[in-house]
Amino acid sequence: MSGYRPEGHEGDPYARPEVQVPSLGAVGFLRWMWRQLTSMRVALMLLMLLAVVSIPGSVLPQRPQDPPAVARYLADNPGLGPWLDRLGFFDVFASVWFSAVYLLLFVSLIGCIVPRTRVHLRALRARPPRVPRRLERFAVHEVRTVDADVSTVLDAARGALRGRALPRFRVDVHPTDGPRGSLSAERGYLRESGNLLFHLALVGILVSVATGQMLHYRGQALVVEGRGFANAVTDYDTFEAGTAFDPRSLVPFTMTLDRFEAEFTQDAAASPRDFAAHVHVREPGSPDRRETIRVNHPLDAGAAKVYLMGNGYAPQVEVRDAAGEVAFEGAVPFLPEDAVYTSRGVVKVPDVSTGDQIGLVGYLLPSAEVTPIGARSVYPQPLAPLLMLSVWTGDLGLDDGVPQNVYELDTDRMTQATEPDGTPVTLMVEPGQTVDLPDGLGTITFTELPRFMAVDLRHDPALTWILVFSALSLVGLSVSLFTPRRRVWVTATEVDGRTVVEAAALARGDDLGLRGELDRVLCALPGQVPPAPAAEDEPHEGES
Repeated sequence: MSGYRPEGHEGDPYARPEVQVPSLGAVGFLRWMWRQLTSMRVALMLLMLLAVVSIPGSVLPQRPQDPPAVARYLADNPGLGPWLDRLGFFDVFASVWFSAVYLLLFVSLIGCIVPRTRVHLRALRARPPRVPRRLERFAVHEVRTVDADVSTVLDAARGALRGRALPRFRVDVHPTDGPRGSLSAERGYLRESGNLLFHLALVGILVSVATGQMLHYRGQALVVEGRGFANAVTDYDTFEAGTAFDPRSLVPFTMTLDRFEAEFTQDAAASPRDFAAHVHVREPGSPDRRETIRVNHPLDAGAAKVYLMGNGYAPQVEVRDAAGEVAFEGAVPFLPEDAVYTSRGVVKVPDVSTGDQIGLVGYLLPSAEVTPIGARSVYPQPLAPLLMLSVWTGDLGLDDGVPQNVYELDTDRMTQATEPDGTPVTLMVEPGQTVDLPDGLGTITFTELPRFMAVDLRHDPALTWILVFSALSLVGLSVSLFTPRRRVWVTATEVDGRTVVEAAALARGDDLGLRGELDRVLCALPGQVPPAPAAEDEPHEGES
C-alpha cells in the first residue's frame, strides 16, 4: 500500500493522463451505419420485417385489387379507416414504408454479398492452412505408428483425401524436413458457395418482384354469349398495371364467346361439375381458331393468359318509355349470390322521353319457385327463369362525372314506385313476356337469357424468373446446410526405423462425421486394418 497514489491528484507524477476519446465525426458515423446495415444480423432482421409489413396487404382489402371492398371498409369503420388510408394500409405494396424496407433489404444484401464474394474467391485460390504446432489440442486427434517411410505415409494419406469420394479435399503436402513431413487438407468450399448462391437468389427474387410490379398488368371483363372482347384497356371492366406498363404491349387479339356450358349435379346440393367457355379467337397474322377455356385451363394469348373466373346470366331486356320508343335494349349481367345462382342486377334507363330516368333493381331466379310467402331459386340451371324487379324513378346521377358501380343503384335522388297501399311495386317477368311499368312509365320485355363468363387476363414477365431464383435459393440453402466444412492435418515423423503418424481434424460447427473422416484417412495408411463392419451387418444370435 506504500506505493499507492490516488489518480488525478494534482502534482502527482504517478497520475494517469486523461484519455482523449476521438469524436466519430460525420464520415465515421456514416461508415458505422453502413457496417451495421450490411451485417448479416441486420439483413435477417430486415427480411423478417418485410414479412411482417406484408401482413396488412393480405388482411386488409387493397385498393388496386378491390376498390369496392376498400370503400365498404371505410364506410364500416369511420374512425379507424381514414387513418389506415392515410398510412397506406389499403395499398401496402406501394406505400412509402414498405418500399423503404424493401430497398433497405436490397442494399443490405448487396452490401453483405460483395465483400463476402471477394473473400470467398480469395479462399478458393488460397492453399489449405498449414499444420498447427500442437495437434493434440484438437478434440478429434489420433496417433499411430506404421512400418513405412514418411513419403509413403504422406502419399497414402494424400490418396485417401484426394480419392474418388466426393466432395474431395484440397491437399497441400509440405516439403519433407529430414525425417519429418506433413500435409494439410480442407474441403467444404461449396458451403460458402451455396450461402452466396442463396443470397444472390434472394436479390434476384427482389429484383424480379420489383420488375414484375412495374411491367405487369391484369384486367377483368364480363363477356356475354354472342358478344366479343378486344384486348384493349378500354374493353376491360377493371384494369390495373405497373408504373412502366405500355398499353401498346397488349397482345392484339379478339375473342368471341360462342357458347357457355355449365354442368351441375342432379341432387339438392347442385354442386358444379364443369364449366366450359367455347370461344373464337382471332390474332393478326394467325388463322382463326376455336378454343375452350375451363377452370385451371386458361387460354394462351401471346405472353398473357386468360383465366375463367366466374359465370352467370345476363338477361336480355328491352325497355320502352311512355311514348313507345326504345329507351334501353341489351343484355344486363346479374351477379350470382348463392349456389343456385340467385343473381342480383341493375337496369339503368337514362334516355326516357318523359324526363325522369328509370332504375330497375332486383333478382333473377334461374329456376323460380313462387309460393305465398315469396319466391326463390331451387336449381342453378335456367329451368323456369323469372325476373323480380323493383322500380325507381328520378336522377340516376350519371351526369355528375363521378364513376358508378354498374351493379349498384344510387337511390339518394330517386323515388321508389309503390302500390296504392304504399307497398313497393315488384315486377315479375318471365322470358318472352312484356310487363307494364307503374305510373305509365312504359313497358319492359324479357327477351332471352344468355350466359356470361367472367375472364381474368394476367401478364407478369417476372414469374419465370421468380421461379428460377426460388429454385436457386433452395439449391443454395441445401448446399449451405448439408455441406460440412472440414480440415485435416497429418504429420509423419521417422523414429527408430518406424514412422509415427499424428493426425487431427477440425470442423466448422458440430459435425458427427468428423471422426469417421479421420479414421478413413488413417486406415488408408500402409499396414492399417480397415474398420470392422457395422454391428447390424453381423448375423444375430441364432441365425446361420
